[in-house]
Amino acid sequence: MSAPSLYRDFPGRRWLGVALRAAHLAGVVGVGGGLLGGGAADPHFSVLLVLSGLGMAALDAWSNPRWLAEPAGLSLLVKFALLGWFLADEARRSLLFWIILVFSVVFAHAPASFRHRGRSRRHPESL
Repeated sequence: MSAPSLYRDFPGRRWLGVALRAAHLAGVVGVGGGLLGGGAADPHFSVLLVLSGLGMAALDAWSNPRWLAEPAGLSLLVKFALLGWFLADEARRSLLFWIILVFSVVFAHAPASFRHRGRSRRHPESL
């Protein structure tokens, strides 16, 4: 018999995650568009990007209390460090934008067996 799942859920959690992810992607596009256009992004995009990212992280941490100890949660700490560098180093912002973007996409689409190493098989998204 396997151990009970520590995963928490509520009606609408999946759609909340989808809405947060859509807002996050809009923020990424807005910030990236500002950088690639040679100027600064509208600050609303930066706020949208950060708040939606924090919302997704909070939802993941609430749903799976072990999330921060998994590679998926630990990758967030790497993104925070890169984001701090991004904010502090104006000369390298374009390069850091691409590094953060590629890191995030690779990590988000890596196999669940890697991102959630140690997660119970009873988790609905790891099956």
